[in-house]
Amino acid sequence: MTTLKIGTLAVIGVGLIGGSFAAALRRAGSVGRVLGAGRRPETLAQAVTLGLIDEAVTLKEAAACADLIFIAAPVGAFEAIFSEIAPHLGPKTIVTDGGSTKRNVIEAARMGLGSRIAQFVPGHPMAGSHEKGPQAADPDLYRGRRVMLTPLVENHPQDIATVQAAWQQCGANVVCIDPSQHDGAVAAVSHLPHWVAALFMQYITGGDDATLKLETAGTGFRDFTRVAQGSPEMWRDIFMANRDAVLAELAALRQVMDRAEHALREHDAVWLEDMLDRAAKARAEWPGGTK
Repeated sequence: MTTLKIGTLAVIGVGLIGGSFAAALRRAGSVGRVLGAGRRPETLAQAVTLGLIDEAVTLKEAAACADLIFIAAPVGAFEAIFSEIAPHLGPKTIVTDGGSTKRNVIEAARMGLGSRIAQFVPGHPMAGSHEKGPQAADPDLYRGRRVMLTPLVENHPQDIATVQAAWQQCGANVVCIDPSQHDGAVAAVSHLPHWVAALFMQYITGGDDATLKLETAGTGFRDFTRVAQGSPEMWRDIFMANRDAVLAELAALRQVMDRAEHALREHDAVWLEDMLDRAAKARAEWPGGTK
């Protein structure tokens, strides 16, 4: 693991993702000063009170002072952020992010950063929670989790190594992947589950018997719908940014659902049991599951 010492870290968007990144690096002793920037002064003030950041600053100040900048804002805001920080970036400042989509973020970076594009190393931690805000920050959020980097051809190898080391100091396992492969994979295993959970909640609460159903619901309902509590703004941006990949996964899921519905209509208990058995075994054998 590369020895890491960041003089000044700037976090743009000090919520669950950004706050946890700052908290993990601070606990690891890998960072000196932590600055925070964002849209809401009250959020930044709370982050100072919680000890996640040392000072709230503007985007311009963050760009001018930081050795490493971590952007943890909704992906729809990235181009504006890149454009605002670009003129003020130090020549050795590294910029990275935690955005859940990568092709659109890279496009926004090329538009906003222009000739500074080599200083941006794209990334995405596969970790999160339905909780929001600085109060949800957890220095253990990334421990044992996978972080995917999608480096650019313009990136300097040492800058990639620095971002990788930062995530390793957070306890994460880092892999490098092509941006298109990344967006396709997360559409299936991250974006589609949230889409289904949100639509299911819409279905349940939109019926005349919603109260009865919710009063009857138990732990299975709780676990299945947990992710529907995520930030509407963030998930709106994710779905729109990764629209093509999500649509492709929806079409594939619809085929499976149609086959299962056909089996139910035709009283095909053998197919249903086989499908349920394969699903149960696959879930039990998944390394990320809990015993």
